[in-house]
Amino acid sequence: MRGILAKVCGLICVAGFFLVGLKPAVAGCELVTATHSAPTRVKAVQTSQALALQSAYNVQRKRGWSSVSLSARPVAGDPFWKAVRPNGVPPRARLQPDIVTAQFYTTCFRGVVVPFVCTTGSSVCGQ
Repeated sequence: MRGILAKVCGLICVAGFFLVGLKPAVAGCELVTATHSAPTRVKAVQTSQALALQSAYNVQRKRGWSSVSLSARPVAGDPFWKAVRPNGVPPRARLQPDIVTAQFYTTCFRGVVVPFVCTTGSSVCGQ
């Protein structure tokens, strides 16, 4: 009888470990940002958002997620010329209003060398 109980317990343990191994990947989130410059504000917005989306897909691949969702997250403008703007984007250079969609939060400002620079932030969550 003891032998049979030991075998049954062993099978249950093996089955339990097997089922635990089949759990879906743990959900998580990661902030992605992207900055791009362009001769027009519209083009800078479009490109920074496209780069943020590409970063989201990179996170998805890196983490092995089967699906992702994006939600807008405000981020500070990220100037390219940090030597000229060591404290970030000055208030006088910021362009209003920020562009906010369900997926992206985009902040734009006047660049030092280029006319327009935009930084987009998004929280990428997946499973």
